[in-house]
Amino acid sequence: MSIQWLLDKMKSFSDKEAIIWKTNRYTYKQLLDRVDYWKTTLRDNGVSGGQVVAIEGDFSPNACALLMSLVDNGNIIVPLSSTLPAKQKSEFISVAETQVKYSIDSTDNFKFEALKTKTTNPLIRNLQSINEPGLILFSSGSTGKNKAALHNFTKLLNKYKTTRPAYRTLIFLLFDHIGGINTLFHSLSNGGCLILISERDPEAVCKAIQDYQVELLPTSPTFLNLLLMSEQYKYFDLSSLKIISYGTEPMPESTLKRVHEILPDIRLLQTYGLSELGILRSKSRSSDSLWVKIGGEDYQTRVVDDILHIKTDMAMLGYLNAPSPFDEEGWFNTEDRVEVDGEYFRILGRKTDIINVGGQKVYPAEVESVLLELEGITDVTVTGESNPILGQIVVARVNLAKEEKLTDLKKRIRDFCKSRLNPYKIPQKIEIAHDNQYTARFKRMRR
Repeated sequence: MSIQWLLDKMKSFSDKEAIIWKTNRYTYKQLLDRVDYWKTTLRDNGVSGGQVVAIEGDFSPNACALLMSLVDNGNIIVPLSSTLPAKQKSEFISVAETQVKYSIDSTDNFKFEALKTKTTNPLIRNLQSINEPGLILFSSGSTGKNKAALHNFTKLLNKYKTTRPAYRTLIFLLFDHIGGINTLFHSLSNGGCLILISERDPEAVCKAIQDYQVELLPTSPTFLNLLLMSEQYKYFDLSSLKIISYGTEPMPESTLKRVHEILPDIRLLQTYGLSELGILRSKSRSSDSLWVKIGGEDYQTRVVDDILHIKTDMAMLGYLNAPSPFDEEGWFNTEDRVEVDGEYFRILGRKTDIINVGGQKVYPAEVESVLLELEGITDVTVTGESNPILGQIVVARVNLAKEEKLTDLKKRIRDFCKSRLNPYKIPQKIEIAHDNQYTARFKRMRR
């Protein structure tokens, strides 16, 4: 498959800035020159179409150009974030039946490695037989086993043929995340400018927004909570920012309202996507509302027993290491419990995360939202724990701004929650956390 349509689009933006990386600015022409360089390098390295190729690294000029060259070459691509632990990286390379690996370091230099692997997985073999490029994405594993989703890259890219607004966009979501891939191709297909960063803490992000006049920040609710706690927004000029899009996990309502109060001129947009389905088009009811319209011309949605189901031609071909999750008609059960109001959905949380207290359902995000309003709590994760009488009880693991006796903290939390939560939703067990409760993807860990 050729992505000539994308390369032609990029040629039309020739002198515009395409990428800013470590203060270096690259025009679309310079990026296309890197794509040509990689086409030659792939030939020199004996990389043929259909081979499974891993790219290990973070977003950089070479990583972006190599990714496009591999799609054009008809390869099946396995992006691997530099933040992955070595053991997990090795496991992913094995599951994907990787035949070639390029490792790109923090200076944008690369190493090539040919692996003695044969492809045996029927899904991979089928994709190779029709000479289509592929993309293998692994789930974050925040709630269980990492599943390997195989996509036909051609189908994923078709959506970018439609012209959309172009922004100066900071790439926050990682190289091996469907959201990061979406940001990359959305920007390059519309003549936008991508700001690539290596550090993703609040100070580094705010500085990049100020220095490079970022207009769009795609991020996660966990990061936005960290931004509020750090107050870094006070020390940098964020006036260029037009849109903050957030997804990957449920947004605590208290966090959303505080962000809207502090940054009232910025549009807050909830997004929705899955490694298995890609990123859906979305429209929030308002910047301070958790109600969102999702779908678009390529997606169908339905709700069965309060659970969201989605059907799309953009869906993955299947899991490499798990049974197919699609029903006979092609519907995918997202396991996300939702409320419905006309065309709008409110995402309550994963079915597997719901806590059952004596038959009553408790959504962790609702309890977390309340606890984040309490002074001195900087972060919190709510989970369920087995109980012989109630089935489960609510457990809150909190990070504190300063040390506090556990007995005093328990009393403060329970007194605070009495007027805000039903009794069965109030945490019965409280723990003080001394480490971060989120992954490198800034997604809450619930295991």
